[in-house]
Amino acid sequence: MEYKDSTLVCEDCSEEFIFSGEEQEFYYERGFQTPKRCKPCRQERKNARNGSSYGYGGERKLYTVTCSDCGGEAQVPFKPSGDRPVYCRDCYQTRR
Repeated sequence: MEYKDSTLVCEDCSEEFIFSGEEQEFYYERGFQTPKRCKPCRQERKNARNGSSYGYGGERKLYTVTCSDCGGEAQVPFKPSGDRPVYCRDCYQTRR
């Protein structure tokens, strides 16, 4: 099947946008519905769902830990479970 570019109107901002033939093929091969929003509005909604206008996940919670190697203080983006060693950035890099 040949897909041709089509012009759609964004549900949010009411601006016209092009739904390219390549995009149509991609959408239809994967069973996606025709988009209702332009790319900027889709990205804005995605960021809002994730809690940030700067990308995935929003603010990252950091946990302060004591490095298992050097004993220094470090911050990590996960809550340590206590059953595995946790390293500061420098000690982790030397172990890699």
